[in-house]
Amino acid sequence: MNPERARQLAHRVPAPAVPAHGNLKRREIRFTRMPPEQAARALDLLSGLECLEVSAGPHPRGISVSYDLIDYTYQGLEKALRNLGYHLDNSIYCKIVRALVYFTEETQLSNLKEPARLIKQSNQVYIKAWEHHPHGDRDDTPVEAREDR
Repeated sequence: MNPERARQLAHRVPAPAVPAHGNLKRREIRFTRMPPEQAARALDLLSGLECLEVSAGPHPRGISVSYDLIDYTYQGLEKALRNLGYHLDNSIYCKIVRALVYFTEETQLSNLKEPARLIKQSNQVYIKAWEHHPHGDRDDTPVEAREDR
């Protein structure tokens, strides 16, 4: 499989959808024991992709990938590898880590796509509504009558 096809399968996030880069992620992708040498083949394959740093991982059957969240997602990289016939480790540890990483990256991408909120001015809406809303902390008794008490 050529690197161009691998990049298409990795579901590269289009750059105009989100703001500037700066969300660098470093993850490990682990493979099953069989077929052997999957990590070495995946290392060679992913090394050809731009904006993706790949190295041998700390685990013998793993590779380390570094990417910007704007360019790639962990879920996209794993899906591309699965589509190319690689077998990923499905131990309970890897499943938990995978689910957590998928959720956090999806949330971070969603937050990056949202426009910035004007926090300081948003509270003015509530202040104005409070001033015009009848509530129990006002005393409508005339000043003269209040002094007589």
